[in-house]
Amino acid sequence: MGLKGIPIASIGIGPGSQPLEQDGTSLEYINLPEDMGVYQKPLLPEPEEVRHLADAMEVMEWVQQALQSYRPGEDPLLVDISTLEAQNRELVNQILGEGEVAIRYTAAFQAKMQESVLAGVWRTFYVDEQGAPIRDLLEVGDVPVLARLLAKNASPAVQNLSNVQPATEIMNAMPILTEIEDRISNLAPGAKAHVINLTLLPLSKEDVSFLDQTLGLGPVNILSRGYGDCRITSTAVPNVWWVRHYNSTGTLILNTLEIVDIPAAACAAQEDLQDSSLRLKEMLEPYQDILYS
Repeated sequence: MGLKGIPIASIGIGPGSQPLEQDGTSLEYINLPEDMGVYQKPLLPEPEEVRHLADAMEVMEWVQQALQSYRPGEDPLLVDISTLEAQNRELVNQILGEGEVAIRYTAAFQAKMQESVLAGVWRTFYVDEQGAPIRDLLEVGDVPVLARLLAKNASPAVQNLSNVQPATEIMNAMPILTEIEDRISNLAPGAKAHVINLTLLPLSKEDVSFLDQTLGLGPVNILSRGYGDCRITSTAVPNVWWVRHYNSTGTLILNTLEIVDIPAAACAAQEDLQDSSLRLKEMLEPYQDILYS
C-alpha cells in the first residue's frame, strides 16, 4: 500500500539519518503526558466533516494493517508522515491521542516518542537543539526503534566493571557490579531479563550512588504512567537498565537493575497489539466510505 504523497519505505534510524536542517516547515506534535492515562475512545468528527482528509484516513488504514501483521520482537513497522498536510495531521492526532508511555532519546541527536491511546502505536519526533520537531514518524511495534539502540563508546570504567576501585565507604556494591559484568557477557538477544532487586539488598545511599555513577547514563529515558510511575533509564553499559517504580504519592517502592535488551515494562505485548487493532477498527468503522472510496 502506498500513501498519497507519503512514501512507505525503509527508514534509517541513528546518527546521520535525521535531517541536517529544516526545510522551512514546522511540525506540530503532541505533548508528553502529565497525568495517569486510562483508555478512552477519542471524540472524533463526523465522516462528512473529514471527507476531504483522505490522506489521514489512508495513514490510519496503514496503521490498521501494520497492527495486524506485526509480531513482538520484530523490527517496528515505520512510515514517515512529516509531509502530511496540517488538517490531515490534526485528524491523525485526534485519532491516536496520547497514551501512558513517553520516551526520550538523547545522544548525537534527539528524539521524543509518545505511545498513542492504542498500545503499540507510537509517534516518534526527531527534534532540533531547541526541541522543535523536524521529522515525524509513525511506528507500530512493541517498542520504538530508538529505545533498542545500544549505548556507544562506554568509558573504560564501565567496560570492566569488576576492576572499578570503590571508595572506602562503599560496602556492598562491588558484588553487584561483578554480577552485572557476568550477565552482560553471556546475554543473548531476546533473553529473559535478569533482575537485581536493590530494594531487598543491604545497600547504603553511598552504595546506590556509586552504582549510579559507575554504570553511567545512557541515551534512553522512559516514563510509563499508571497507578504510579515506572521510570526506566538506560545506563552507559549496553543492556543494563535502571527500573524504578513509584507509588501514586511519588515514593520509590521498587528499585531494580535489569540486564536485558529492553525491559518488559516498556513494551507492548501481543495481546495489547491485538486489542489496539480491534479498537482502531471500531474507531474507523464510520469512515469506511472514505477509506475505500
